[in-house]
Amino acid sequence: MLVAATTSLVLIALLVPMALLIRAVAENGAMSRATAAAESVAVAVGTPDLELAVEQQARPVTVFLPGGSSVGVSAARSDAVRLAATGRSVTASAPGGREVLVSAQSPEGTAVIRVFVPDAELMRGVREAWLALLLLGLALVVLGIVLADRLALAVTRPVDGLARVSHRLAGGDLSARAEPGGPPEVRSVALALNQLAGRIDDLLVAERESVADLSHRLRTPLTGLRLDAESLRDPEEAARLQTRVDALERAVSAVITEARRRSAGRGSCDAVAVVRERVRFWSVLAEDQGREVAISLPAAPLPVAVGAEELAACVDALLGNVFAHTPEGAAMSVRLAPRSEGALLAVEDSGPGFEPALLERGNSAGGSTGLGLDIARRTAESCGGRLTVSRPAGGGALVEVTLTAPAAGPEQA
Repeated sequence: MLVAATTSLVLIALLVPMALLIRAVAENGAMSRATAAAESVAVAVGTPDLELAVEQQARPVTVFLPGGSSVGVSAARSDAVRLAATGRSVTASAPGGREVLVSAQSPEGTAVIRVFVPDAELMRGVREAWLALLLLGLALVVLGIVLADRLALAVTRPVDGLARVSHRLAGGDLSARAEPGGPPEVRSVALALNQLAGRIDDLLVAERESVADLSHRLRTPLTGLRLDAESLRDPEEAARLQTRVDALERAVSAVITEARRRSAGRGSCDAVAVVRERVRFWSVLAEDQGREVAISLPAAPLPVAVGAEELAACVDALLGNVFAHTPEGAAMSVRLAPRSEGALLAVEDSGPGFEPALLERGNSAGGSTGLGLDIARRTAESCGGRLTVSRPAGGGALVEVTLTAPAAGPEQA
């Protein structure tokens, strides 16, 4: 739009004066030819060849003789004619065009030769020239818009590529890299983004090494503490400390495992296989409680950018909420469907429903810890997805988890 407006203003500033110039040139040409015709007739004034000279002219010509008579086309003696009779050449406007008046001396006195130039002759070729200028202006505007669009794409395409790479990095795909291209400024941004991604990789490598070092550092004092507990003389005290050491070791192992999982690259799995296996696991309890379980899974594998253990924990959290917070016998359904961005996992029950505020970590109701839905939410967000909670029209609760597909590879140009 900016290029179209700018081009239009430039063309108006150029073409309007040119159009006026074309009209002025056409008018001047017509008037010059009329003046030449009047002068050619003036030569024959006072001679027997006057009528022949008038008839030979292609334009309407009238000769006003000194005695009051006239030769040629009939015309009224206007003020311009009387002014020309004083010996002056006059050009004046007349109905339907213009008249060129030239005075000529004869033995009887001053004669006036009038040549009428119609408007059609004054504008001959002007409208065609104006139409050509208009078409030329429109063509230049369209050409300017097309060129501007091409130039804009040279900038927007690399920027779109940078946006896609940024979204992949934000979603956890640290292998994404931008292909530098476009203007120098955009190439500089692409290089900076690639350096940032490389720096993130370096930091994660350092974190993995720190986790490994942490595991060794913590295992050593725990082993010493276990040996000290075993060396106690009091068996009850030794058993009590041994139990505490075991609990501490399990907590430390869980922390290290979680740190390793977070520092490692994002995994992927077949969502169909994981969901089918977890529903099969919970179906035993559902059968004991008289619950009807409906499951809908795609026939083909459905890869998602979440590890199998993480997805299994997510499904367990959602199904566990249904068993914990709905009465026995309440029906439930599990649906997994492909989506353009990956997959949609939906768990619906016919229970009393719950408040969406439970999505906030630590909020609880009905004796829950408030962490089940938070686990599912964090699993979805870890791959760039989301979790939504709603109340279906028929009652109950509907939890939908959107999971993204694994990245195909580094960003291509």
